[in-house]
Amino acid sequence: MLGQNNQISELDILTIDPYLRPFEKDLRFRMDKYAANKKTLLGRYLKLKSFANGHLFYGFHLVKDGWYYREWAPGAEELHLMGDFNGWNPETHPLERKEHGNWEIFLEGKDALKHMSFVKVRVKANGKESDRLALYIKRTVQNPVTCDFVGQIWQPEKRFRWHDKEFHVDHTAPLFIYELHIGMAQEKEGIGSFKEFTDNILPRIKDAGYNTIQIMAIMQHPYYASFGYQVSNFFAVSSWFGTPDDLKELVDTAHSMGIVVLMDLVHSHANDNHLEGINGFDGTEYQFFHEGSRGDHPEWKTKLFDYGKNEVLHFLLSNIKFWLEEYHFDGFRFDGVTSMLYHHQGLGVVFSDYSRYFSVDTDLDAITYLQFANDLIREVRSDAITIAEDMSGMPGMCLPVKDGGIGFDYRLSMGVPDLWIKIIKERRDEDWSMNQLWYELSDRRPQEKNIGYAESHDQALVGDKTLIFRLADQEMYWHMKKNDQSFIIRRAIELSKLIKFLTITLAGEGYLNFMGNEFGHPDWIDFPTKANNWSYKYACRHWSLMENPELRYADLANFDRETIAFLKAYNLMLAEDLVNLWIDEEDKTLAYRKGGLIFLFNFNPTKSFPDFALPVEKQGEYQVVFNSDEKTFAGQGRIAIDYIYRTKILPERENKLGFTIYIPSRTALVLRKL
Repeated sequence: MLGQNNQISELDILTIDPYLRPFEKDLRFRMDKYAANKKTLLGRYLKLKSFANGHLFYGFHLVKDGWYYREWAPGAEELHLMGDFNGWNPETHPLERKEHGNWEIFLEGKDALKHMSFVKVRVKANGKESDRLALYIKRTVQNPVTCDFVGQIWQPEKRFRWHDKEFHVDHTAPLFIYELHIGMAQEKEGIGSFKEFTDNILPRIKDAGYNTIQIMAIMQHPYYASFGYQVSNFFAVSSWFGTPDDLKELVDTAHSMGIVVLMDLVHSHANDNHLEGINGFDGTEYQFFHEGSRGDHPEWKTKLFDYGKNEVLHFLLSNIKFWLEEYHFDGFRFDGVTSMLYHHQGLGVVFSDYSRYFSVDTDLDAITYLQFANDLIREVRSDAITIAEDMSGMPGMCLPVKDGGIGFDYRLSMGVPDLWIKIIKERRDEDWSMNQLWYELSDRRPQEKNIGYAESHDQALVGDKTLIFRLADQEMYWHMKKNDQSFIIRRAIELSKLIKFLTITLAGEGYLNFMGNEFGHPDWIDFPTKANNWSYKYACRHWSLMENPELRYADLANFDRETIAFLKAYNLMLAEDLVNLWIDEEDKTLAYRKGGLIFLFNFNPTKSFPDFALPVEKQGEYQVVFNSDEKTFAGQGRIAIDYIYRTKILPERENKLGFTIYIPSRTALVLRKL
């Protein structure tokens, strides 16, 4: 932990995870670097939230008697502002060079620039000129004729009025996250808007029981099919979906419903475009990014930030504060954290032991940045949530910085959906390992919280398949009617329910679902590209399937909704009394206790057990309180919900206390002690 004057007195992370003791020197070096860099960056008294104010200085700012426009472009030779305000004349409005690579121009009069007027800046560097978008521009729009993007002043006369002053994040309530993409949230084959989402989809999410939304693709990206992961303008709201005020209305409305709003934050890389993005703005490749091959992501074909530069830290930390304060986001899911943590971006590397986390391949500058980011977020919003998308399993990711950690609240359980896909693809049903499922879903870093999920947007993209689509495939197009007796569909539904229920109860302290997967959306995601003739056919969600009373999609939605309601009612997500009660590899059964309840799963594809001996350890009477076989869940209604089970000695279970119970094939049930 940090003592007085930011000195490292002890590292609590070593007590929390003793396997880290051989790497104490590395951890101390990491924390020494954090403390030294913070002192250099801030001085003795300044807080990060006072440092992260680049957006309040750079960019366009209306003052009492006119407009200031400022840029940071140390490598540039000349900057000229142009737009519809001056007939796009690149000569009349030169910026003046200031200290430390800064440039500035003052435009006299409040009407010098008007709301929604268009602007660009002509940058001369290395003897060449190029027309660029301002680094801190808050909105860019596409010219429908030329298809290029232009900056737009966003300064409405009537400022947006917020109504969420009393809203705050309740950290005692587990997160049930609905991951979503605004553009494909509508049924129409086109791009949905913020307004349509607010009016049509938010009520659905509330009714489904989710208390958190995680919005993808908020930051401006010129290529719609990039899913928002090739960001060009870090301070601009994606104009694909509407205006900045439309986004504010969405967040404000969600807060009025008690819904936490998280933003997918992409600070792991940036679009490599010169005309739309920040790449090479001042004529150098190293303004924001590493030089040479180190600045290029080998797979994503994007640019990689140099987290060792104070100016880059200023830009990115200011970006975080901007989204928190300007749009009232309640936190972030940090994208691509693995790529940030290692010089090899995690590509082709198996993190088989702890030494992989403490080597020359680890980017200490990136770790320090992530620690600063989490510190800043807590300073600006003490109740904010941060989630790390890290597949490497970096120890301490979700421990406080003061204890030697990186400071996130949660990490995504990224190995779980990969595990499910691998099992489904490579094994027969009768070969699934109950021991493997128990270990992989319940094992995680000590005192670090996870967001469990069976599938996210990654598994829904073309080239992959959602769980139920992988289980049933094209049969879903023809055999999802309730009176259809398709064996393939029945198997798919039963297994998908078991997979999701096991995941949500074992794999984390929170849960994530991607939009539409709660009712088994049958199609993959395919954004409009040249390859599909720019079609939106698979870039939407067919909500009408769930609303059709003749189809089983509504039953799957019922199961998802009632599962969440059940978990909330018993406060199961944060329970810490998990105990394994029984695993049988031959019969494919698994039982455990959590939150005082008894969970029993039968993954056997053919066998039901009329007298299954279930050890429960505690004497008393038990009753089923939830099961996957309800007819409203597309089940067969075979499990008795009124019967009282009384404990007795079970000779077949080493004389343990328990009772016998009927558990049908491919079902799960939960009992509580009366």
